[in-house]
Amino acid sequence: MKTPPYISVVAPCLNEEKVLAEFLRRVVAACEAEGKPFEIIIIDDGSTDGTWGIISSHAAADARVRGIRLARNFGHQAALTAGLRASRGDFVLLIDADLQDPPELLSEMLGTATSGEADIVYGQRRSREGVSALMNLCYKMFYRVLSWLSGCEIPRDAGDFRLVRRRVVDCINEMPEQQRFLRGMFGWTGFKQVPFLYDRKAREAGTPAYTWGKLFALAADGIMSFSIKPLRLATALAGFLAVAGLLVTVWLVLGYTYFDNPPQGWTSLMVVVLFVSALQLVVLGVIGEYIGRIFVEQKRRPHYIVAASTDEAV
Repeated sequence: MKTPPYISVVAPCLNEEKVLAEFLRRVVAACEAEGKPFEIIIIDDGSTDGTWGIISSHAAADARVRGIRLARNFGHQAALTAGLRASRGDFVLLIDADLQDPPELLSEMLGTATSGEADIVYGQRRSREGVSALMNLCYKMFYRVLSWLSGCEIPRDAGDFRLVRRRVVDCINEMPEQQRFLRGMFGWTGFKQVPFLYDRKAREAGTPAYTWGKLFALAADGIMSFSIKPLRLATALAGFLAVAGLLVTVWLVLGYTYFDNPPQGWTSLMVVVLFVSALQLVVLGVIGEYIGRIFVEQKRRPHYIVAASTDEAV
């Protein structure tokens, strides 16, 4: 591609053979409607179906489509990182390939970015189709807890679907951390960020890549990558229990000394011991999570390994 692209579309995918061709058709149509040079970068995050074959065939037929195949499933955030590093556009659209985020919103998002000189236009979900009430509640709770714990402004109810200017992408690409939570990293950069309200669609085919376990791990990465408040809360809890223990000890000693009331109650004693022991394990678990992240960071392994690509620019 001799002319530098004005728009780069970065889309990670995992086992999306049922919808990928339709996704590419709609993305190409949305980009062509802008009348600007563009590229579409599809990152195959270790798919086990025919996803890579579809990517390869489209890349061979259209030079504007580029494919990156990772050596295994490194995770959604690593796949997005690979796409960001390969992108060359003045604007970069991050979007999943499952068609839950409509590619046709590109035009409106570009208009919002250029008219308001915004550096980041992030998709903020008004509603989610195909999501259970329990999971929807968990999403809302997570974003509100993260907003309270984090030391920077992280938009609520916003995923990775967003349009970003090149200078912001360059900042993200310079960040070396291993435990990547991109929506938080974008928030940390500052710049001018504006919301773009939309309704998220249900999946057209396939199964969600994010299981409950992966969602929990992503939530832990988000909280612990941007806040040390859990450690401070653990310290505050330890101080509270120490004071409470001291007061109870004084009360027992005074009762035994002046009121002839010896301590009794094996059951209540065991309840207190088990409760305090559980709290200690929780505190140790929080500390262990932070220590584990230090261990991962200091190894400095690459975020991903590229097994194949459709061009030599990756």
